[in-house]
Amino acid sequence: MDRFKLRKAEPKDVPDILRLIKELAKYEDMEDQVILTEKDLLEDGFGDHPFYHCIVAEVPSEKQSNNAPVVIGFAMYYFTYDPWIGKLLYLEDFFVMEEYRGKQRFGIGSEILKLLSHTAVKTRCSSMHFIVAEGNQASIEFYKRRGAADLSLEEGWRLFKIDKSSLLKMSSGPEE
Repeated sequence: MDRFKLRKAEPKDVPDILRLIKELAKYEDMEDQVILTEKDLLEDGFGDHPFYHCIVAEVPSEKQSNNAPVVIGFAMYYFTYDPWIGKLLYLEDFFVMEEYRGKQRFGIGSEILKLLSHTAVKTRCSSMHFIVAEGNQASIEFYKRRGAADLSLEEGWRLFKIDKSSLLKMSSGPEE
C-alpha cells in the first residue's frame, strides 16, 4: 500500500474529522471555540445538499505509532461565488497531524493542496480562497511557496464576523 491515501470523506469519518478540527483549534490556541458536534458534521456534510466537502488523508495501520487513528489529516472546503470573478473554491480548514507534516516525511499537505487545485480547475473556479492565522508563519510560507497572495497585505481586505446573537437580533428587531 502507498505511504498515504487521499479520499473523499464518508459519514464514518465524522468522528475523526471532529478530532482533527479540535487538534487544529488546539494548535491555534482556540480549542474552547469548537462547539460543533459529530451530529452537526454528519447532517451538514453528508445530506442531499451538503454545506461542505471534505478530503481525508489516511495512513495504513502498519505505519502508525501508538495505535493512532488511521485518518491523519483533512481539508474541508465548499464552493462560493464572487460577483467580480465568478466561482471560487473556499478552503475552510486544512490540517495534517504534526508527526505527518513535512516533505521529508510524506508530502501529504502538498498533495492535498494539489488535489484541491485540481478540483478547483475541474469545476472552473477562478481561484481558491482561505484565511490563515496571522501567527501561523509555517502555513503562510507553505501557501506563499505555492503562489498564494496575501490579500490582507496586497488589497487591504478585513475579515468580519456577525455572531449568532447579533444575527438573531438583526433578524427580529428594527434596524438601527
